[in-house]
Amino acid sequence: MLLRVSNLCKSFGAVKAVDDVSFDLKKGETLAVIGPSGGGKSTLLRVLNGLERPDSGSIEFTNGADGGTFGLVFQEYNLFPQYSVLGNITLAPRLLKKNYAHAEEILAKVGLSDKKDNYPSQLSGGQKQRTAIARALMLKPDILCFDEPTSALDPKLTDEIVGIIKSMKGEQTIIIVTHDMDVMRETADKTATMDNGKLLWAK
Repeated sequence: MLLRVSNLCKSFGAVKAVDDVSFDLKKGETLAVIGPSGGGKSTLLRVLNGLERPDSGSIEFTNGADGGTFGLVFQEYNLFPQYSVLGNITLAPRLLKKNYAHAEEILAKVGLSDKKDNYPSQLSGGQKQRTAIARALMLKPDILCFDEPTSALDPKLTDEIVGIIKSMKGEQTIIIVTHDMDVMRETADKTATMDNGKLLWAK
């Protein structure tokens, strides 16, 4: 077991966005969380990634390591327009004084070696999403989270992103929030449905 989430809760006023959520995740597994808009899926990712503080519950890495790390690929890409592709993916490790010598390898992995000097305004939606994936991978997260990774993409580009996610299966532990049943079927080892803050089922 890599991750154990127990009785996680997060409310905004009277709205229970994450309501007593518990699940386990093994190393190398891909979990897909589906459900309606406003059901709490994105809030769950934000809590897991430390962008929101939970009201109660726990998030534990159980692999014996000193803590663990999440990476998040945002729905809106959130790329910095003033930096090239290479600049975007190396910014965080530079600021954190971490190694970024593997940047070219990561760009090759997502099929962007020939776009490293391009700026976000010169990229297609699929290339922006791949840049966002590369940026998240640069910090070598234990668990990589995707928030609606294909929502703004046409079917061809969706297939490209799904292909990248599938290429990481087994070596990278992944959580995907998606409304796309095809993405779920193509990528997930286990699935959960989230509605009104509740994790309704998982297998």
